[in-house]
Amino acid sequence: MSDLVICIVVVLAIFSLAYMTKRRFGLLGLALAAGSIMSNVWAYEAGLIAGALGFPLNLLTSTIILAVITLLPAGLLLSRAKTYKTNLGRLAGAALFTIVAVAFLIEPFSRIFILQGSAGQFYQQLLGYKDLIIGVGLIVAILDLFFAKTTESSEKKHEH
Repeated sequence: MSDLVICIVVVLAIFSLAYMTKRRFGLLGLALAAGSIMSNVWAYEAGLIAGALGFPLNLLTSTIILAVITLLPAGLLLSRAKTYKTNLGRLAGAALFTIVAVAFLIEPFSRIFILQGSAGQFYQQLLGYKDLIIGVGLIVAILDLFFAKTTESSEKKHEH
């Protein structure tokens, strides 16, 4: 039960942060992809640094390190990316960001969370669809960037 509560808290925290900051999904979604690549490249070195700092080298520590590295680029951009103007945009952007972030984090988290029953079945289905979710999410992120750029340039034309 506590694993399910932790999963729900992580999902709600990611959604709340994205919703409150009003940031567009496009750049944040691509930043998640960059963070995932960085976590694959730097996982070993980050583990060595964590060990040198006195953290225990175990599965939980390595999972937290992978999650932090994956979320770090998007977290940094939460204060810099373009914002949505409408509540519906904020809601959709936060939902998309949360879904793609969960898809990137689900594999490392599957090593430490043991969910049973219907929650476990749902978790296994998400794990099975993670590549599809990430692929579609990145396409939507690129489209969001494209439309954000188009909207900005058309606003400049109307100002003159």
